[in-house]
Amino acid sequence: MFAGPTAHAIPLTFEADLNSANENNPLNHSTGTGTAFVILDPALNSMRVEISFSGLTGTTTASHIHCCEATPGANANVMVATTTPTFPGFPLGVTSGSYDQTFDLTNAGSYNPDFITAHGGTVLGAETALIAGIENQETYLNIHTNLFSTGEIRGLLTPVPEPASLALLATAIVGLGFVRRRRSWR
Repeated sequence: MFAGPTAHAIPLTFEADLNSANENNPLNHSTGTGTAFVILDPALNSMRVEISFSGLTGTTTASHIHCCEATPGANANVMVATTTPTFPGFPLGVTSGSYDQTFDLTNAGSYNPDFITAHGGTVLGAETALIAGIENQETYLNIHTNLFSTGEIRGLLTPVPEPASLALLATAIVGLGFVRRRRSWR
């Protein structure tokens, strides 16, 4: 097939469906929900975090990204990668809201200091680990509340297909349909 653009030539978008079923420390029955988008732009060394949430049982106390989770859903060896205790400017003391912030991944202030230490003691090491963790689906975003201090809702960051990939997939499916149809006429 035709060669596509390299993976890092354009920003990469990841999405998380935030809900209580994804929490496991401890499992809770919150009706809160949310959606998070994380847009990585390795060329600009930036990460945009967009979150919307509603229906939380408690009021927000923190939100951040945990990385680098070897087994999705587990909590072992998972460290808060981004600023602690919460993203700067994240709405606190509420049950619903939204958040939109762009982080400079070359700035030590974008990370939990322990995450930097655990990844070679450099911001470059932390950036490399965070990007790899997000790309390998080893990260989750969660929102903590006063009633669920370990997290009320969470979601694993998964890739969102880029439009060019979707167009290529659609073309391939149409092509396969023509081939199959042509064979059935014989």
